[in-house]
Amino acid sequence: MKRRTFCQGAILAMIALPVPAVAEPLHATLYKNPQCSCCEGYAAYLRQNGFEVDVKPTNDLSDISSKAGVPEKLQGCHTMFVDGYVVDGHVPVKVIRKLLSERPAIAGITLPGMPEGSPGMTGSKHETFTIYAVTKDGAAPTVYATE
Repeated sequence: MKRRTFCQGAILAMIALPVPAVAEPLHATLYKNPQCSCCEGYAAYLRQNGFEVDVKPTNDLSDISSKAGVPEKLQGCHTMFVDGYVVDGHVPVKVIRKLLSERPAIAGITLPGMPEGSPGMTGSKHETFTIYAVTKDGAAPTVYATE
């Protein structure tokens, strides 16, 4: 009888307690070169970390990045827009979440090139990744984070 009473009480408690809000996925649009496969790997990495990603192949990637404030020499493999920011390249989710929680007055962040071992890339990480903050006003990029 005690077990039955316990189970009934546990069920009633679960029904009565408020259900914690489930975090909405972060919606992102990722522009990539149509032939690039590592960008698909990066999109999968983002999805595994709670992002909802719409992948759009384009042949105008450099223009998209430039218009978003990313200087040509700092452009990454793909360009993503999330919650009002540009995220260029294989930026780790931890740094994206930092950006979205701090909400600095910048256009966004970039991890230039295609560093080996970065999210979505093959191989092992051999160096510290330097992620830069970029603006649309032509100000010089600054280091936003190292990973």
